Amino acid sequence: MEQKYEVKKLRENAMYLQKAAQWFHQKWDIALEEYQKSIQMCIIKNKKIPQWYIVINEKEDIIAGAGVIENDFHNRKDLTPNVCALFVEEQYRKRGIAKHVLDFIKQDLKELGLKEIYLVTDHTQFYEKCGWEFLTMVMGEDNLPERMYVTKI
Repeated sequence: MEQKYEVKKLRENAMYLQKAAQWFHQKWDIALEEYQKSIQMCIIKNKKIPQWYIVINEKEDIIAGAGVIENDFHNRKDLTPNVCALFVEEQYRKRGIAKHVLDFIKQDLKELGLKEIYLVTDHTQFYEKCGWEFLTMVMGEDNLPERMYVTKI
């Protein structure tokens, strides 16, 4: 039996703020308050960025999520906005959910008037299969080089 899931824009679903912030915090070990603040800014709708997205199953469990922020902890402040924090729960992987989330984000940001988005990653094959192109190397906050990808939307 195929499970159903739905991508939610947090700017339109404020009731998920705390649950989503806690979920992202557990996955990425960044302060809970940082996620709360960024998601709150998304909900207020005062800017196009940040944006946050979650995927919920029929039990209302968060099974995946991602955000779009100005800068994902690298030295190229001009390469913005950045997809960040993409994560799919292990038992839901290999079902196309991550690609679906990326496609959903691209369409949503296109509707908001953006033309391209960036991300840093070491999961090169996955993003290339999803249509992202390697752009350049950037320096992360830890002073280690990271691969920057771009996609037109």
